[in-house]
Amino acid sequence: MDPARSKTALLYGKVRRALQSGRYVPGERIDPAQLAGEFRMSLTPVRCALYRLSGEGVITTYARNGFQVPLPTELGLRDLYDWMERLLVMACGSQRRDTMARDGAPAAIDDDLPKRTWKLFDAIARESGQWSLHQAVRRTNDRLAPIRRAKLELITDGEEELDRLQRRYLARDTVRLEQALHDYHARRKQLVPQIVALLAERRDRLH
Repeated sequence: MDPARSKTALLYGKVRRALQSGRYVPGERIDPAQLAGEFRMSLTPVRCALYRLSGEGVITTYARNGFQVPLPTELGLRDLYDWMERLLVMACGSQRRDTMARDGAPAAIDDDLPKRTWKLFDAIARESGQWSLHQAVRRTNDRLAPIRRAKLELITDGEEELDRLQRRYLARDTVRLEQALHDYHARRKQLVPQIVALLAERRDRLH
């Protein structure tokens, strides 16, 4: 493999995981020079990795060579929740009939709520057997990951809510799973004003 491409792929994965883990918050700038120094790389593979993430909508670009985690508007966040719900319901309706066993979304002991949510939604999409649908869910999952982590304090019963989704997924109860996914996203759409305000407040603390 071309060394430059190898470095780009490595950094792409590291930044993607950093976004999921909450290292960067919505509205925070990502400095290519800082990443280049941290991982001892030249700026070229760093920028290539960041542009790839930008193309997937996970981060945004501004000015010249500027990158940041998207800070959604109320309209944009509602649209994102609505899109995720539609994708997951589509995946539920496209489950492969040849799958005899379901072991759910594998969770590690140290998985927290945002990571468990990402894994469950990814598992639902993956089992559809449709590559394009799975990729669309993965990208939307990545876009929502920093938001899920930032708004944890607004959802007091998130663990119980996710457990219900998991049980219905494992039980192959598609009808009730689709209803639970609708309720899950409807609840978050109701909280959009508070979520956006919280994200903006945290962004302002960075400056």
